[in-house]
Amino acid sequence: MSRAPYAADPAQTRGREFEQPGQGARGPRSAFQRDRDRIIHSIAFRRLAGKTQVFVAPDGDHYRVRLTHSLEVAQIGRVVARELGLDEDLTEALCLAHDLGHPPFGHPGEEALDASLKTRGGFDHNEHALRTVMRLDSPYCGVPGLNLSWETLEGLAKHNGPVERPGWALTELDAAFPLDLARWPSLEAQVAALADDIAYDNHDIDDGLRAGYLTLEQLLELDFIASLWRDIERHFPRARREEQLRELVRTQIGVMVNDLLQTTRANLKGIGSLAEVRGAGCALAAFSPAMVQQERALKRFMYANLYHHEAQLRTAENARGVVARLYAAYDQDPGLMTAGWAERLPPAEPERARHIADFIAGMTDTFAIGQYARIFGKAPEGLTNV
Repeated sequence: MSRAPYAADPAQTRGREFEQPGQGARGPRSAFQRDRDRIIHSIAFRRLAGKTQVFVAPDGDHYRVRLTHSLEVAQIGRVVARELGLDEDLTEALCLAHDLGHPPFGHPGEEALDASLKTRGGFDHNEHALRTVMRLDSPYCGVPGLNLSWETLEGLAKHNGPVERPGWALTELDAAFPLDLARWPSLEAQVAALADDIAYDNHDIDDGLRAGYLTLEQLLELDFIASLWRDIERHFPRARREEQLRELVRTQIGVMVNDLLQTTRANLKGIGSLAEVRGAGCALAAFSPAMVQQERALKRFMYANLYHHEAQLRTAENARGVVARLYAAYDQDPGLMTAGWAERLPPAEPERARHIADFIAGMTDTFAIGQYARIFGKAPEGLTNV
């Protein structure tokens, strides 16, 4: 499909924060392809294989982690981008990088770091994703970070829309390389955000069913799920229940993708440029009002039955305790951090506290558990809930 007039164009990129002299093209790649490849080859991306998606340290290889979730988001994002004539490489880069800022143990880990930095500006995983790719993960000679294109950085900063009150991390990064935070981002960024919603809304159902935290009977309390289930039973009456459940998840993803495409195409009528996308005053990539209501109902269901399940809440509390105690230990004795991190510790606040948080945020679940055991003499308990 040809590039739509409202798509981001890598030939018109606003460039990178730093010049990299002496570096050739290294193959026939666009600026956005290079961004995607830099993300895939980064240490931060590899660490997603060891970070919690829903379940902490699950006893089994079939549960999703941040890496597999990010790959699934990218698959959905590319399909939507291709159908809309958007830049698939920029969309994929944003999908792959959107969770790079998550600390170990997912949202409980984030909450613990935010509390530890309460008087130092707090911690936000979205902003830390920017901090990771712009400052922390630095594999290139002479420049900090991955040195991604402006469009990729803008999409990471604003994939949920304009940022009216950025935190300390985004404020510092925006001052160094302004990202036009008050305006709407590209359609590629908008699509990446919705691909994330589609992926975790449905794949978390799959993992919840596998773990036994969710049941089919609970799901069928949602009318739109019940309707899809009746169709599946009619079309696949002899299939095993496990196969039918996976068909339900796939079907729901398809329904949401088709709704997104239909609604977005309607919203794009009369839009003839990327500048008009940015100046539209609202998101143009969107679900229909009916799907918005269904998606909200599904999220309420997931919070009530999975994310706030008694066992999940108990594990989350244990995970928060691990991160909080690690932060306190490093704050008291920075020499406990690994080589390099201790030597680079800034002497003054708030940079000192933020440096410690950077170290912890980069940990995988397993590394954090190992550090805890090394410092406190025993492994933390209650961190495997499936």
